[in-house]
Amino acid sequence: MIDGALPYLRCPVCGDTLARPDPAILRCPRRHSFDIARQGYVNLTTGRSPHDGDSAEMVADRVAFLGAGHYDFITEALISQVRPAGLILDAGTGTGHYLARLLDAWENTTGLGLDVSKPALRRAARAHPRAAAALADLWRPWPVADASAALVLNVFAPRNGPEFRRVLRAGGTLIVVTPAQDHLGELIAAHDLIRVDPGKAERVAGSLGGDFATKSTSTHRRLLDLTAAEARTLVGMTPSARHVHRDEIAGLTTTAAVEITVYQAI
Repeated sequence: MIDGALPYLRCPVCGDTLARPDPAILRCPRRHSFDIARQGYVNLTTGRSPHDGDSAEMVADRVAFLGAGHYDFITEALISQVRPAGLILDAGTGTGHYLARLLDAWENTTGLGLDVSKPALRRAARAHPRAAAALADLWRPWPVADASAALVLNVFAPRNGPEFRRVLRAGGTLIVVTPAQDHLGELIAAHDLIRVDPGKAERVAGSLGGDFATKSTSTHRRLLDLTAAEARTLVGMTPSARHVHRDEIAGLTTTAAVEITVYQAI
């Protein structure tokens, strides 16, 4: 719910605190106002974003695929990494799937998910009773207080190193999940889909500057035995959805592989 995140939210215009004088509005002392959608997320953007994020169709496929448990091994790996207390900020939360499961595992936590996709945020705002969701462009300054987060989570999402560090409290944890080089390799080869950039790991590390110390890096893999419908849903929730005829996709076994890196703010 948005009220639980109010102590951590800031006005994107002036940086002041926000209050909820009306069920459908957040407002700062300087009277900058921001609408709360009926689904529960708040729009904390100023001006039009240059991109809209995941479409409604991509979000529906994501809900179906994640809901079937195919990526539960990622959730389990995340839960094993740390045990924070305080605010978990999910940068690029999508539907709030991972954030909700971390909140289930860690009682003394509050969740805040940021994303630019309105269809995704409609889901994220209702993903968990202790989760709030806000529309925000991850490439711009975030509407979040300095040093407010115990943990920043970034799963397959854009990375803004300066904002990661700004919102993390001293000694806070950043967890970044990226696809490993062989992620969905069999599916990619079968249908000439968008491939994992071989220089991705180096770029991720470089984007964080000198503000973080690496605590651990681990790779996690699972074989996914997918029906044709499941394979089409998987493709549908990725950027490859725009470049392939999904009715040509058949069932197959493919490798899901991710790298999880845990950083500490310094």
